[in-house]
Amino acid sequence: MSKMKIRKACIDPHSSQQNVYIYENKKEQYIVVAIPYLEWSIYVSYDDFVHIESRLQQSLANVLEEEHVSPLAMKLAQWMREM
Repeated sequence: MSKMKIRKACIDPHSSQQNVYIYENKKEQYIVVAIPYLEWSIYVSYDDFVHIESRLQQSLANVLEEEHVSPLAMKLAQWMREM
C-alpha cells in the first residue's frame, strides 16, 4: 500500500508556507520527501530510518542556509515517522 501526505512548512523567514510532499511505499519499504520550492527531494529506505535526521540535515545543507537546516530536518523526520 502506498500513500502520500502534503504538509505545509515555513522553510525560511523570507518565504511563506510551502508544500512538503511525503510519499510512502510500504510494499517496497521506502519514503520519498520532496519540497518543490527548494527543488529538493530525498529517498529513504526503511533500513536508513535509524539515521534519518542526520541524512536529512546533510541533504538539506546543500540547498538551505545553515540556521534553517536543523529545524526543518527535525520537522520532516517527525512527519516521516508519523506515516
